[in-house]
Amino acid sequence: MSHIKGKGTSIELALSKALWVKGYRYRKNYKVLPGSPDIVLTKYKIAIFCDSEFFHGKDWEMLRRKLEKGNNAQYWVNKIQDNMNRDNEIDKKLLFAGWTVIHFWGKDILKCTDECVKVIEETVFDLMISDYEL
Repeated sequence: MSHIKGKGTSIELALSKALWVKGYRYRKNYKVLPGSPDIVLTKYKIAIFCDSEFFHGKDWEMLRRKLEKGNNAQYWVNKIQDNMNRDNEIDKKLLFAGWTVIHFWGKDILKCTDECVKVIEETVFDLMISDYEL
């Protein structure tokens, strides 16, 4: 567990480089916000999380069944469940503070980086339109 990186992972780097090329400027691991989002576009109040599939519970029901058959099953089930609950609480805090929250799975970032950037660009566009209408 001590060898698992929390900052500067390959999925964060791939997405942040793609955003930089598109001209977006951002903060990395922004500690001012709850949960220290991996990438933050402060200008647009967008918090982006780059989540690994295992630790954040992608396809949780299938993963849970696999974990329950393995070693130290209860530890891993509790750990991932706690991570998922914490993610939900952080999302609620950010939304309440007026931030837009986006989560991407690591494999989606690595395989479809352009699509992830497109989602962010569409979110920026939607926020700009809603600000204009006010």
